[in-house]
Amino acid sequence: MEHINISTTQNVSINYQLANVGDRILATILDYLIFIAYFFIVFYIIGTTKANPGFGVSSLIFLPALFYDLYCEVLFNGQSFGKFVLKIKVVKIDGTQPGLGSYLLRWLFRIIESALFFSGLVPLITILINGKGQRLGDIAAKTTVIKLSKKKSLDDGFLNIPDENYEIQFKEVDQLTEKDVAIIREVFNHAKSKGNFAVINQLADKTKRTLNIQTELKSIVFLDTIIKDYEYFHAHSGKW
Repeated sequence: MEHINISTTQNVSINYQLANVGDRILATILDYLIFIAYFFIVFYIIGTTKANPGFGVSSLIFLPALFYDLYCEVLFNGQSFGKFVLKIKVVKIDGTQPGLGSYLLRWLFRIIESALFFSGLVPLITILINGKGQRLGDIAAKTTVIKLSKKKSLDDGFLNIPDENYEIQFKEVDQLTEKDVAIIREVFNHAKSKGNFAVINQLADKTKRTLNIQTELKSIVFLDTIIKDYEYFHAHSGKW
């Protein structure tokens, strides 16, 4: 399985599993099934109503299929229906969130990467030889497609608000925002699941510097405490 290292905005490198060619092909097939169902319904309605749409209306019928990939990835954060089912997603290789420009570039390149040109072999060959899971559209947009990890459940400690008798150890957590803690939690849980202690240490050091905290706690204990402190602080902020 191929992997790629992506640095987050917190300067932490995370190793992701690249979506394999098979997953991407299956996702595309599922999306094509959506197209087939859409056109079947549209033409069935036209046939049963005996309507005679003109050229303009006929052209409009094809627009949802034409722009499907673009508006799905924009609206659903890098996923189409097929990508959602296969649990794969478009991401930027520089760790930032893909924007409209990135999705637009990927969509535009689909014209020369479609089955109309060289039987659709262009993206397949590009992905296989690129090494970063990128087709031409991905290279232009500086994106790739990754395999999503299994989601954490509440029992996994994703949300583990301490009880009423809990005492905050680091009051500096009041400097953090929900977005900050979400990033810390995501990177921390991902690194723990992979046994990547280098990333955990790097994240802990970054958090200490940001909050100006001096502590002898081990990185795992420290980050777990920071998350619990923030959750307690956030849940009881109205009492402070």
